[in-house]
Amino acid sequence: MVNEARSEDGRRETQARPEYDPAHVLAELGDTAYFEVDADRNVVAMSPALERLTGFRSSDVLGRSCLTVIRCSECLKGCGVFKHGDVRDARLKIYREDGSELEVFKSGKVYRDDDGNITGALEVVRPVEGDVPRRSSSPRELDALLGGLGRTFIVADEDFRIVSHSATLPEMVGTAADELSGLPLKDLLGDDLFGEDSAVRTAVLAGERREGWRASMRTVLGESIPVSLSIGPIDESDLCTGPHARVSVMIRPDETAPETPAFGDIISRSPAMQRIFRVIELLRDNDSTVLITGESGTGKELVARALHDTSHRAEGPFIAVNCAAIPSELLESELFGHVRGAFTGAVRDRPGRFELADGGTLFLDEIGDLALGLQAKILRFLQEHSFERVGDTRTRKVNVRVIAATHVNLVKAVAERRFREDLYYRLRVVPIEIPPLRERRQDLELLIRHFLEKIGRERGRSLRLAPSASRALLTYPWPGNVRELENALEYSISVCEGQTIHTTDLPVEIERFYADRSADPGLLLAPLTPSVATTSDVPTASEIALPNGNGLTSVEADEIERIRKALHDTKFNRGLAAERLGMSRTTLWRKMKQYRL
Repeated sequence: MVNEARSEDGRRETQARPEYDPAHVLAELGDTAYFEVDADRNVVAMSPALERLTGFRSSDVLGRSCLTVIRCSECLKGCGVFKHGDVRDARLKIYREDGSELEVFKSGKVYRDDDGNITGALEVVRPVEGDVPRRSSSPRELDALLGGLGRTFIVADEDFRIVSHSATLPEMVGTAADELSGLPLKDLLGDDLFGEDSAVRTAVLAGERREGWRASMRTVLGESIPVSLSIGPIDESDLCTGPHARVSVMIRPDETAPETPAFGDIISRSPAMQRIFRVIELLRDNDSTVLITGESGTGKELVARALHDTSHRAEGPFIAVNCAAIPSELLESELFGHVRGAFTGAVRDRPGRFELADGGTLFLDEIGDLALGLQAKILRFLQEHSFERVGDTRTRKVNVRVIAATHVNLVKAVAERRFREDLYYRLRVVPIEIPPLRERRQDLELLIRHFLEKIGRERGRSLRLAPSASRALLTYPWPGNVRELENALEYSISVCEGQTIHTTDLPVEIERFYADRSADPGLLLAPLTPSVATTSDVPTASEIALPNGNGLTSVEADEIERIRKALHDTKFNRGLAAERLGMSRTTLWRKMKQYRL
């Protein structure tokens, strides 16, 4: 049997049933009156017991609206099962095939695909006998369905006390069912979500839903079961919910993500990073100075910390200094310390970072921004391991390993006499170059999963990516590298209102980039070159050479300048740039690759 669902572009597509088939389970449980519908509420299955109960034959109703079978005035207003996801013992009046009325209790449960979209529902009907449904007020068939899908369901009243629940809940928490009745949700799932002044409780009382919130469900043995919750209000006027029901809580197991390949705090499986990990291991007992280069956001400090943590200095301090963040007139004192009276405001002796790092590692980040005067003093320390505090004549010695990092092209800086050549070679005893994220795209999926888990845990939410959002993240060039990726996911988790992150939840530049490339299928397959990833590094015509190494003709140089200007003026929107240049997007892309733009 198959279900029909709608793809993202609205087209109907056939999907294979999940391994767990609720119809088969119910068939094994006995004579149950049930029917099953697809995402459009058309009947796809009907049990013989329901045929006998209503007088309708399945051959007459299959493929038709569920209202053909359940002729209920409340259902005409809107489907309670599709609205709430779960309905228990809603008391309704339906009409048999012969027109006679029948009072029933109806229960139902939707099931969803991996993106959280409803793909169908199962509904069970029980004739009313007195004020309770025949056999059970909590149909074991639906509990079997919920259990088969790994779900547990709770209904609470306006005071957030349990009114009803799945039969599987008492076993999960290790207590009897009657002990759960009336239990405050905060006692079971914590004050953070269900305390008197909690944000989630306030939102639900205001009529809002909250999807994918993390919690720990407490057992009688004092254990905590990690779970993910979907919490929503129940409309008081809706007859498909039963009396006193005001809050629905769907509980899902919070499954741990597969083990992620990592080296310390660095997540990667790419060959380039694996080579860096090998270098780090080889330097375990070596105090050689290391120069780490790479674009901003690639994780230079993480590599520096890994070098320290795996070395024999791991028990010593790791002191990091961002040379670009401290004014040059204060940086010397920050690095080497000062004595009392050395300058205005120096009211007492103060040790510098070199002394604080004694026995450990000093990490000099953005060393390419050092003033020339300080470069000479750093060179002297590297050569002699000695220095003087500002305003002092006493020479001090410390046992410090220096690791430096920069995003600046130091070779170019040396050629322009902005960086000392002797210091460059003294720092570059062991060079480590971290590739940008666009050159190790096999790490993207790992990093996305890692940050979703990490940020979600910090925010108390468990979210997933829609296929389109995943494709958008995987095709974006990430000019800000890993740091930009983490910030983008943090933004998306913050603004996402449901449990699934869609492209509209992504930062606008990522959403636009994906939309731009999706409009031209050829661009989705085109390689992401470094120059596409950033607008600040686009060369001028005079700096560009053709791929074969020959110089440019005046016509080529003029074309490059026109393309460059169009790209900059449109903020690298290739569609608009191509329109301004009077060429197709594909032609523009080809010329960008040809000229290395």
